[in-house]
Amino acid sequence: MRGGSVVTEGRVPVVADTVVAETVAGETMRRVAYLGSFDPVTNGHLDIIIRAARLHDEVFVVVGANLAKEGLFSVDERLAMLREVTRGQPNVRVDKFRGLLVEFCKKNHISAIVKGLRAVSDFEYEMEMAQMNYRLAEIETLFMTANPLYSFLRSSLVKEIARYGGDVSSLVPAPVFAQLQERLAAS
Repeated sequence: MRGGSVVTEGRVPVVADTVVAETVAGETMRRVAYLGSFDPVTNGHLDIIIRAARLHDEVFVVVGANLAKEGLFSVDERLAMLREVTRGQPNVRVDKFRGLLVEFCKKNHISAIVKGLRAVSDFEYEMEMAQMNYRLAEIETLFMTANPLYSFLRSSLVKEIARYGGDVSSLVPAPVFAQLQERLAAS
């Protein structure tokens, strides 16, 4: 929404630099979205979530339901794992979406997208996406560098190592490791 405010259920959307924010009890909520496939969620993902939660009022961790991608875990299983590992973060919400992330952001009064960067090679692609998201809906993108402990970490690498019997227990949260072992033992 642009230009003006509308009162809805005690919450007032406000225009702040042309991006809709939401005012609750007189305070503007700083909401961000962190998108991923999270198949499975890694300690690198969790690190970005926790750091973003320290900086913002609400973090929406959003699982993209990519129709073209067959995952090891279903979207619902990934949502459940994310809810379990973020349980101690009261300002973290877990959700899913299909379509354009900027539409999800507008619907939920989210003014920015958080992206974790592991290496310089991630930046070019993420910058293009950031520029397109801004062009489509004036949604900002905030880049967070990966903790050096996790700069090499990707879900696909975790799955590959685990499939060959490698120990990934230090790369994923304990509940995720248990589900990963169970899933791979069944296949």
